[in-house]
Amino acid sequence: MTSRIVFQTEMEKLNEDVSLMARLAAEAIEKAVRCIMKGEPALKLEVERLDKEIYRLEHVIEKRCLDVIALHTPVAGDLRTVSTCLRIITDLNRIGRYADDIVEVYDILVSENGPRRPMNIPHMAGLVVEMVTDATNSFINRDAEAARELFERDDAVDCLYDTNFRAMLTYMFEDPRQITIGTHYILVARYLERIADHACNIGDRVVYMVTGDRLNPQERKKTKTCAQVLGAEGGEGGPRSWDYTTHDLADK
Repeated sequence: MTSRIVFQTEMEKLNEDVSLMARLAAEAIEKAVRCIMKGEPALKLEVERLDKEIYRLEHVIEKRCLDVIALHTPVAGDLRTVSTCLRIITDLNRIGRYADDIVEVYDILVSENGPRRPMNIPHMAGLVVEMVTDATNSFINRDAEAARELFERDDAVDCLYDTNFRAMLTYMFEDPRQITIGTHYILVARYLERIADHACNIGDRVVYMVTGDRLNPQERKKTKTCAQVLGAEGGEGGPRSWDYTTHDLADK
């Protein structure tokens, strides 16, 4: 087997391992949110297991990347691909840690006996899972345009976080007994917002890997108001599956 064929095989394995790591990260987010929103304690151990497996994969992939650099001395685009891979797995590991942080809130929510479906946390979780999946796919498919689109989608997550933050503060002002549980729900929303940021980090690195150019920081800034961003989610003139001004606080 020639050196080039061995190199290509190693690169394919990197793609497979990164894809697996991303699937585990997305699964961890979904199960963590389901654990706290639906009260499924068995999922807490499952999320902790996934976090450990993601951490293990990070070390496996890191070693493979360093072996590729040492044995094959990649240059130009190939070197950018390997270096991007090293950066991506750091983001995916952090995503796994945030999922574990979310599930740790479960015991607090149970002890406080608070509402199970406040705000738009399940919807936020759905958005960030899609972003993590699409960010990784942009790496696998070498798709710079798909990577760029992540930043606009991140605006919706940021706006949901801001709206949820204000709604939960109002909730806590109205009923100070809910300050503990409200604070932890704000933390969960914050963790989800940070996961979206890590998906954007992956997108940023994919753009560099494919084009060799860095994204202009101005491209990462919001150009629309939250009302414009969130209002567009349901399409013009049509009903939305969710409403950024409506919060499920009926249990208060």
